[in-house]
Amino acid sequence: MATIKELLAYGKAQLEQSGNEYAQYERKVLLEEVLGCQYIYMLTHGDEHVPDEQAVRYKELIGRRLEHYPLQYLIGTAHFMDYTFIVNENVLIPRSDTEVLVEHADEILKSLLSKNDNHKEKISVLDLCCGSGCIGISLKLYHEKIALFLSDFSKKAIEVTEKNLQKYAIDASVFCGDLFAPLADRRFHMIVSNPPYIEHNIIGTLMPEVREYEPIKALDGGEDGLDFYRRIIKEASGYLNAGGYLMVEIGYNQGVSVVSLMEQAGFQEIQLKKDYAGLDRIVFGHL
Repeated sequence: MATIKELLAYGKAQLEQSGNEYAQYERKVLLEEVLGCQYIYMLTHGDEHVPDEQAVRYKELIGRRLEHYPLQYLIGTAHFMDYTFIVNENVLIPRSDTEVLVEHADEILKSLLSKNDNHKEKISVLDLCCGSGCIGISLKLYHEKIALFLSDFSKKAIEVTEKNLQKYAIDASVFCGDLFAPLADRRFHMIVSNPPYIEHNIIGTLMPEVREYEPIKALDGGEDGLDFYRRIIKEASGYLNAGGYLMVEIGYNQGVSVVSLMEQAGFQEIQLKKDYAGLDRIVFGHL
């Protein structure tokens, strides 16, 4: 039987040979998943022998990672904001870029909640194109008093959303359908969305982890990447309360176009915000 130390060395060597710059980190995450223990245990019990069944499983996971299968799908979870979300091939893997959207939404919600003195009506938030639900659920975990709604076109994505809602024991309303179609005449104080926005002819150039395994329908924004923004921005006014906010994540080169679309739709005080890499990432405004 192989020892913990030997399996860690094997994982590191295999991943480094494939050019994985995070080999040191990923080999331990995968072994933690197989053994069900923390890395600190592995460091202090390096000579402990691992049952053959677990060793084989570990090597299988390393093999999948060498095929560029995403680490988050292998372990079934991804970190986002202060939380861990269940993920699989039916949803995009949450990324730090999207945390900027949550942070700005959080600031606006603080203001809306502070003005809601009479508490007769809950501040309502819709996470549109919700995927795993990480945006809306994070906001609900930060602000328990909001009424949360989530919607996605994919039934399989909604299944993941519901698992994350159950994980955090969150009460929310979940819908499945084409953008606003399943929402009837509901109105919201805030709509947040990370819609598909990659230009169609760019998808083939993305890193293999993305183009081969993440759901293409959650990535493909049409010829210029703006198909979903056109629809969301045009239709959003019919689903927002007076003064309600629309906040969307965008591609780094889409800021001017999305701001223009929001101006044409009558949104006010439109702002374009950058991510931590200094790239345009968020556009928001209110009616």
